Amino acid sequence: MSGTIAASSVPNASDATLDPVTFEVLKNAFATSVDLMSEQILRTCYSFVIYSRDFSSALCDAQGNTVMQGSGDIAVHVGTLHFQCKAVLEEFGSDINPGDVFAINDPYRGGTHFNDVSFIRPIFSDGELIAFAQNKGHWADIGGNVPGSFDVNAKEHFGEGLRITPVRVWSRGVFLHDVAQLLVSNTRAPRQAMGDLHAQSEATAVCEREILRLVDRYSKETVRHAMQETQDYVERIVRRRLESLPHGVWETTDYMDNDPGQGEGLVPIRIKLTLDGNGIHYDLAGSAPVVATFLNSGYGTTFSAIYAGTKTFFPEVPLNSGFYAAVQADIGPEGTVVNAGWPNAVTGFCSGTYEKLMNGIFEIWSKIMPERAMACAFNLEYLLVGGKDERSEGSPYFMWYDWMAGGWGGRASKDGSGATAPVFGAGLAVQPVEGQERLSPVLTSMHQIGMDSGGPGRFRGGVGIEKGGVLTDAQNTVMSYCCDRARSITWGIEGGLPSIPHGVWLNKGTDRERFLGSNFSSVPVQSGDSFVRPSAGGGGYGDPLERTYLEVLDDVIDGYVSVGRAAKDYGVVIVVIDPDIDDYEVDEAASAALRRDIASQRHGWLSEDPAAVSLKYKNGEIDMLDVIRRHGVILDWGTGELYPETTRQHRTLMERRSSSHWAVTTAQTQTETGLTPRKHSRATAH
Repeated sequence: MSGTIAASSVPNASDATLDPVTFEVLKNAFATSVDLMSEQILRTCYSFVIYSRDFSSALCDAQGNTVMQGSGDIAVHVGTLHFQCKAVLEEFGSDINPGDVFAINDPYRGGTHFNDVSFIRPIFSDGELIAFAQNKGHWADIGGNVPGSFDVNAKEHFGEGLRITPVRVWSRGVFLHDVAQLLVSNTRAPRQAMGDLHAQSEATAVCEREILRLVDRYSKETVRHAMQETQDYVERIVRRRLESLPHGVWETTDYMDNDPGQGEGLVPIRIKLTLDGNGIHYDLAGSAPVVATFLNSGYGTTFSAIYAGTKTFFPEVPLNSGFYAAVQADIGPEGTVVNAGWPNAVTGFCSGTYEKLMNGIFEIWSKIMPERAMACAFNLEYLLVGGKDERSEGSPYFMWYDWMAGGWGGRASKDGSGATAPVFGAGLAVQPVEGQERLSPVLTSMHQIGMDSGGPGRFRGGVGIEKGGVLTDAQNTVMSYCCDRARSITWGIEGGLPSIPHGVWLNKGTDRERFLGSNFSSVPVQSGDSFVRPSAGGGGYGDPLERTYLEVLDDVIDGYVSVGRAAKDYGVVIVVIDPDIDDYEVDEAASAALRRDIASQRHGWLSEDPAAVSLKYKNGEIDMLDVIRRHGVILDWGTGELYPETTRQHRTLMERRSSSHWAVTTAQTQTETGLTPRKHSRATAH
């Protein structure tokens, strides 16, 4: 699919035909019908991944347009559900009957990736199709080359797992066991997959019963009108909201780490937004060609990123196809990272293109609506360990499939949210480690706040997490990691500084220590091997030298910022008196002098010879955060090898987003620090 696409085929907003009370009752009843699907699947699913809320649901009208999403759904899913419903309509046309249920996971028909399997149930009243109920859930495995089906080395989808084009799994109420068996037999956990298949289908039946209850009470025509008016209502709200915003054109570029087929150098994703009387128009022309890995995006997930990124700045507006009608996008021809097309690999889109689009859109809307501005958020990441579980009879396959919380960017008037779900899906829950340890031979060794992970700024980025594990009783085991931003590090805006790089360390602190990076597949591991990885915090907002002494001191007391980085990043000298009772003191005179010193030197630090910076890092004279935040240099964090082209690009971005907003000197005085009294402990802080 290519060209300019109005994201929904919803008719033009029409005048309301229902009285306000009936409209509100039905609009909220539609939301309830979708949330009931969620409650059903949480109680019946077999997969621990789905139980941790990696699923979404929707009610669509008879044309496949989204009427209502759930209140806790995953952002990336919601923006694709109408595409998949329309794919079923296109495939089966008039051959859709009461009691049918269809399955689809095809990313080339508007889906996300192959693990996300949707079940779609048509809803009939008096023999007439009036709606569709849909549930999409992430199956822990869908086949392919590696356990968990996340193969970084895949260039085409044939190694990524089973592609399910629209297929009937129930026909007129009769379960087609042979079709279902064909689907689940192509996974490494067929029993689990079959359980989820039934759970998802039954969830759509719950929605069907609720919609038919509304039909019985209000009539078919009233319910159908309400579905259309719910979409019209959202479109009207969006367009009225846009009338109050300035018209113009804004552009930005975000980057993925690299294209394995092209060597080092960041991969650009370009975004141009035009806001005028016709609504919102995005143009992604100039984005890079497809990369030789699975981080590309299909058209469905690209549009989903556009919807979700835009919707973040309109939190008061419901989301359905009425919202999509106000948004147009030209994603260009197939063959790019934002419109990969068949058969290019796309399973890792969520860590690759998707979140770069969302954060780039955040940056643009931060210019349009500065009161809601937000710096870059951490990157979604998945760590998968799969093999044979020796603890159980028969040594069955296991898939330890883990994701972490992290930090969102600092905002225009407050710090970023810390240790929270990725922008990919704010409803995504952190998996309880007790459940993971029971299901897989992986023992969690640490799970804690990542000190110094939040990007420094006047408003600090939210903090990330550090998590470690040890492999216990396992055989024939491999590890894969789907992430990014080991090089295109989570960035700050308006003078804010970057966060930290992503990446996995194997057997850290031993003579077998290896830095595996932020994207790899099928790395052999064995019982006794340990691993650790951080999630980044958010980028900082505003000049970190303008953060008050009191705020920096609070960050140190809370364990968010170390004493050393308080000095290096914020210019605040903190004297440790008794850390056991959180007793610290700010040396105000030394802090004022240090801030003047940093302000006078920091532009020069960013122009220091990158090769010299690399050598200092290798010699232990400076640490990783000095390299990134002071010098704007990007290295292989395991070997210290310089990435010259990536460094050039990173410095250009830091100059635009950070250093161009810095004053040469800081005028902050003691009275502006907010520090009263001089000696500060947790007892006096809270």
